[in-house]
Amino acid sequence: MPPVPDTTTPSVLFVCVHNAGRSQMAAAFLTHLAGDRVQVRSAGSAPAATVNPAVVEAMAEVGIDIAAEVPKVLTTEAVQASDVVITMGCGDTCPVFPGKRYLDWELPDPAGHGVEAVRPIRDEIEKRIRGLADEITPVT
Repeated sequence: MPPVPDTTTPSVLFVCVHNAGRSQMAAAFLTHLAGDRVQVRSAGSAPAATVNPAVVEAMAEVGIDIAAEVPKVLTTEAVQASDVVITMGCGDTCPVFPGKRYLDWELPDPAGHGVEAVRPIRDEIEKRIRGLADEITPVT
């Protein structure tokens, strides 16, 4: 018999086309801040081969190592398994299911930019993630 899912732990899916920048930073910040109080996923409709090196460097500057992360393809199952689905201002379309909360965070795309351009995007994502974590995670 399969294990019963934990319905008390909120789950969040971050979606961006390539799953190589914004969605990876958002997932890493939420995992870093909320730990096991939230299930975190990220995916893209056309995943890149690797995470953007400037994004990896920018996250390392704030003590979060995402060098081993791999972009993942967006699946209907990932959306179904998530309570909150956040697109990162990249025009990705997600399957819509009743009972899910959908947000779109308009953020510049770090693709093709160096770490100097990624830092302000990183900082804005962190600010939004801190607000989201306060809102959705139970206080322990």
